[in-house]
Amino acid sequence: MPDVFVGIDVAKDFLDVAVRPSGEYWRCANREANIVELGARLCTLAPALVVMEATGGFEVPPAAALASVGLPVAVINPRQVRDFARSTGTLAKTDRLDAQMLARFAEAVRPEVRPLPNEMHRLLASLAARRRQLVEMLTAERNRRQAAPPVLRAELDEHIAWLAARLERLDGELNQLVQESPLWRAKDKLLRSVKGVGPVLSTTLLTDLPELGALDQKKIAALVGVAPRARDSGRLRGKRTCWGGRASVRGALYMGALVAARFNPVLRSLYQRLVQAGKPKKVALTACMHKLLVILNAIMRRQVGWDPELGLSS
Repeated sequence: MPDVFVGIDVAKDFLDVAVRPSGEYWRCANREANIVELGARLCTLAPALVVMEATGGFEVPPAAALASVGLPVAVINPRQVRDFARSTGTLAKTDRLDAQMLARFAEAVRPEVRPLPNEMHRLLASLAARRRQLVEMLTAERNRRQAAPPVLRAELDEHIAWLAARLERLDGELNQLVQESPLWRAKDKLLRSVKGVGPVLSTTLLTDLPELGALDQKKIAALVGVAPRARDSGRLRGKRTCWGGRASVRGALYMGALVAARFNPVLRSLYQRLVQAGKPKKVALTACMHKLLVILNAIMRRQVGWDPELGLSS
């Protein structure tokens, strides 16, 4: 019997389900009772893999429910499926086609099944995401104020003050949530033992990079998007660029590397050596991001706090 692969296109109100290689397709409501029925139906098919996209949170209840009954569920980045669809020449987009494409993707690529985040993890991730939104809004309002006419500045000042106060409260809520959990508290202590890692970077790594410590340094760097990639084509030779990966982690890692390049002896030495060798400062800082990530990955894998030797041997 050939392996069975299932693709589920998730929307707010409906789940579109496609099965390969049988070609079976159906739609059900994205409601708790219907998801339970879906899980029972899929269990009879004994699929090798069930794939769905991350859709801003709508995928969490069905993914958790299906995983809870023993189904192998992989939640993937939508960009992966879009690129896969383009590679097959499929440009049309409907809910049914999307589900079928997800099933084809599952069959061809077979993404790794990873444990789904628990309720505590989802809560922490939601608060961390909200923090990023507040920072973006605060930055935008401050930029607007610089060019705003005097009549609008009082209103902008009021909103800026409110955002700043809310951001401060949210930082407190995040810290309290981390400290209340022995597991999160232990991980946070390990991460923040490294000079350059503050509460924002630590929380971002805890929520958005659960693979930290479980992958080797090449895979974790590629996952975040700080691994140099070759771009040798035509007359372009020797250039390496970093792109893709998890933007939220990369942004927090950038800020951490800025601090570490000044105060962490290992990262400061690396940064100064590269700049003195003629490398652009941006390239040197990217190298510091990569090195900092490698150090943190080693720390989480070994479950041992900061040791400068980790920066030299990992």
